[in-house]
Amino acid sequence: MTFKSKKRSKSIAVVMITLNESHNIKEVYENIKDWADEIFIVDSYSKDNTVDIALDCSINIVQRKFRGFGDQWNFALRELPINSDWVMKLDPDERISSDLKQSIDKSITNNKYDGFSFDRRLWFMGKPMPVFQNVTRVWKNGFCNFTDVLVNEHPIINGEVTNIDGYLEHYDSPDLDHWLEKQNRYTTSEAIISHNKLSIADKPVFFGTFLQRRMWIKSIFYKVPFRYFFLFIYHWLFQSAYKAGRVGLIWSKLRVQVKRMVEYKAYEMSISNKTPSSKYYGASKFKDKRIKSYK
Repeated sequence: MTFKSKKRSKSIAVVMITLNESHNIKEVYENIKDWADEIFIVDSYSKDNTVDIALDCSINIVQRKFRGFGDQWNFALRELPINSDWVMKLDPDERISSDLKQSIDKSITNNKYDGFSFDRRLWFMGKPMPVFQNVTRVWKNGFCNFTDVLVNEHPIINGEVTNIDGYLEHYDSPDLDHWLEKQNRYTTSEAIISHNKLSIADKPVFFGTFLQRRMWIKSIFYKVPFRYFFLFIYHWLFQSAYKAGRVGLIWSKLRVQVKRMVEYKAYEMSISNKTPSSKYYGASKFKDKRIKSYK
């Protein structure tokens, strides 16, 4: 379905990938239905009623087996019938603030840049956190591809990117049970990358780009003494999680545990010389005959 907006001269498509996101689809649709010109979903064979809700909302949805985040996003950009001038990557647990919508409208109408980044604010345990991440999520149609990695994919924009005002709100899981299940999948993927020495988002270069510096820190992290103490201090103090009180303390401790699990899982793989079987938790084996399915 195509959605019309009268607020700008350029059209924009919102693209999402999903797996068992029925708790988010209706809310994210309400957030963008009067703003986006096109809405697309690539679903990884959800077991819940994600597809039902998407069809009720007249969202253009297809299904494809999940092989990795980078692979799935590159498929979406390559194969979906996106006709809009601009494309926005959105996760189902994110909501676009009114200020950010206005900034995007103004920026794509001015057409001076090829992509846009902005801040994403984290919500945890239903509480807004003083924790922000700068993300690149909007680009000219045809100007982007993603790093081909299992997890933590990054968009590579063929052109100039600038930062704009406004927040993307990140409602990171409805409860801790869901959050921990998601982190279990995430840490397994990270451990497989480490154990098998697979590609990461970019070359680890200290004096390189911001992303390359992040990859350099990632490459040496498990060699640093007292690394988990310093990581906690980073989340608790430097990211200002302390301002969120006990919720911030819990989040900071759990972020440390996530990194520990990556290390422990990678170690288990090294001593057993085995990696987990190829699967994506929570995915159905059955195709939904109402929508198009890709291999």
